[in-house]
Amino acid sequence: MALILMIETSTKNCSVGLSKDGKCISLKEENKGDYSHAEKLHLFIEEILKKENISAKDLDAIAVGKGPGSYTGLRIGVSAAKGLAYAINKPLIAIDTLKSLAKTIQVEKGLIVPMLDARRLEVYSAIFNSKHEYTRKAEAEIINATSYTSLLEEQPIYFLGDGAFKCQTLIKHEQAHFIADKFPSAKEMASLVEEKYLNNLFEDTAYFEPFYLKDFMVTPQKKKPFTS
Repeated sequence: MALILMIETSTKNCSVGLSKDGKCISLKEENKGDYSHAEKLHLFIEEILKKENISAKDLDAIAVGKGPGSYTGLRIGVSAAKGLAYAINKPLIAIDTLKSLAKTIQVEKGLIVPMLDARRLEVYSAIFNSKHEYTRKAEAEIINATSYTSLLEEQPIYFLGDGAFKCQTLIKHEQAHFIADKFPSAKEMASLVEEKYLNNLFEDTAYFEPFYLKDFMVTPQKKKPFTS
């Protein structure tokens, strides 16, 4: 009878859910195209707990989307999850963001490729079969006209996520299917969270860090010419 709070903030979707025995029983999320997680996340958590008439101490664990994704979004979500887990002395569970994104769709055959927008023509992606099992782990890749060509010759591929949208003009094949308006959500974390909870696959709360996949790059500001 595990009751687990789930947090997913790796993209523009700020999502909080409550899982009971592997099913999402309550969900609060918002995706307005900006990163308002700092203002919304704790409010959403409070609303979920109030709606279900429980306190944080009633939870059995805290789960968080570990990335890859937005550096700022991940920092906010992971910090909140770690702080809450530490405060109530309950275990922390981390879920691969790309896997929870892949679970937003069901296909009978072919591959599922969730893509999160990185920079320019780069995406964070992984490849799953129709059973949502990895066939390739997460990578940062630059998309071009030949990307996935060999796989597309063999089977249909379903691309989804905000990274897939910008690849639609490059990946041209009759077996390439692009699915719009899909974002990582706490809702799809429920079954993944339950499996980890039952197998005691917990993180070290004190030392856990988000899975950024690549180093965060800061673009230096151009120096203005000196004028007297």
